[in-house]
Amino acid sequence: MTLPSIAQLKSQAKRLRSALAAKGQTLSHSQALELLSAQHGFKDWNTASATASRPNRMTIAVGDRVAGSYMKQPFEGEVLSLSRVGPAGHYRVTLQFDTAVDVVTFDSFSAYRSRVSCLIDADGVAVRRTSDGEPYLRLRRPE
Repeated sequence: MTLPSIAQLKSQAKRLRSALAAKGQTLSHSQALELLSAQHGFKDWNTASATASRPNRMTIAVGDRVAGSYMKQPFEGEVLSLSRVGPAGHYRVTLQFDTAVDVVTFDSFSAYRSRVSCLIDADGVAVRRTSDGEPYLRLRRPE
């Protein structure tokens, strides 16, 4: 799911307020923006609007389907959780892989992972790297 633009989010907030008002429920515009932000997997409106205003950044939300590589092994899966970490634009993401990934490249044994958590940047690339300099995780949209 791609995050709508700021203008689209504000328009959605107005429609939400109107729909609730028709049912007798009052909601401020800022409350509607906060609800929409949470629905898209963000902590608050400030985080959602900052992400929506950045072009060419990968935007993901809880429940999204993603693909990519983990420890150099391809995967497809689902975003289970996502939270912003600090002011540097890093996010802690937890993924559930459709099929467990073998993270060991040794022939004599295997170690499979089906659920992982990782610190990523706004481009969906892990902040930490393996001993050969490769990021632990690279996210992309499934094809």
